[in-house]
Amino acid sequence: MRTRRLVLVGVVLALVGAACGGDARSESAASAPVTVRLGYFPNVTHATALVGVEKGLFAQALGPDRLETRTFNAGPAAIEALLSGALDATYIGPNPAINAFTRSKGEAIRIISGATSGGASFVVRPDINSPADLKGAKVASPQLGGTQDVALRAWLRSNGVSADVVPQENAQTLETFRAGTIAGAWVPEPWATRLVREGGGKVLVDEADLWPGGRFVTTHLIVRTAFLKEHPDTVRRLLEGQVAADAFVNANPAEAQAAANAAIEKATGKKLGAEIIEASWKHLTFTNDPVASSLTEAAANATEVGLLPKADLTGIYDLGPLNGVLRGRGLPEVAS
Repeated sequence: MRTRRLVLVGVVLALVGAACGGDARSESAASAPVTVRLGYFPNVTHATALVGVEKGLFAQALGPDRLETRTFNAGPAAIEALLSGALDATYIGPNPAINAFTRSKGEAIRIISGATSGGASFVVRPDINSPADLKGAKVASPQLGGTQDVALRAWLRSNGVSADVVPQENAQTLETFRAGTIAGAWVPEPWATRLVREGGGKVLVDEADLWPGGRFVTTHLIVRTAFLKEHPDTVRRLLEGQVAADAFVNANPAEAQAAANAAIEKATGKKLGAEIIEASWKHLTFTNDPVASSLTEAAANATEVGLLPKADLTGIYDLGPLNGVLRGRGLPEVAS
């Protein structure tokens, strides 16, 4: 009897020890903090990211994980950082995301959420009234192969206009427009509003007018596929931050505008006028929906202007984690 009792005690202690040891290892592995390196642009079209970082919504949602941020002027530079492993996720426009997906044969990135629809315009000199007035003119876009660059080249092509497209940073575009060395520029907010208000230009094309219902993806959130596979819980927490930021931006526009402006000042050293932010805001829709229907046409436009081979975008979206977060909050799911 005594022997049997000792055996039972030994088994129980062994099981407890194994369980404790297993739990300790599991908890240690689960609680090891992950650094999320997140990119975004100091543009109003990236307000969800700007506000989410500035108000600490991402940091709060990430919990034990650590957030590192980096800003970019345009998409191609952010994609290079992502493909080199210097970034884990970034807010970005559709065409750079398409480029990264096709260059990597569908392996490198996944689109995991929307962020912004709308907010891009072709602003020109007051004397330009039609596409024909742009023949031989010099016009600007933020960066070769970027979202607005493709939109500009596609619009020029569809209107049979031969113009000299000069990619340059948005701040430089405002100066060259003022100086009269460019006739116009296809730019995101707040630069479209600034070209009008500070550069004396006018809107020739509001890009929203070119899309059904005025809805097209301007900014969405992408992640390295490898990071998504290695750290699914961290990505889910990042998406919690995205959804929280989207809710805050839509519920508190005045406070969100102030937060976005503060973030822009930190990134660029210059604060925008409150009236510029407010005017820009009216052209934007902040949404978790990536407006997937507009992505195929964006890819087709890039192909037509010679910046991208014909692309198969099957698998570019992974919206399962986002929809899980939305369900948890009682919000409508989005479709790819």
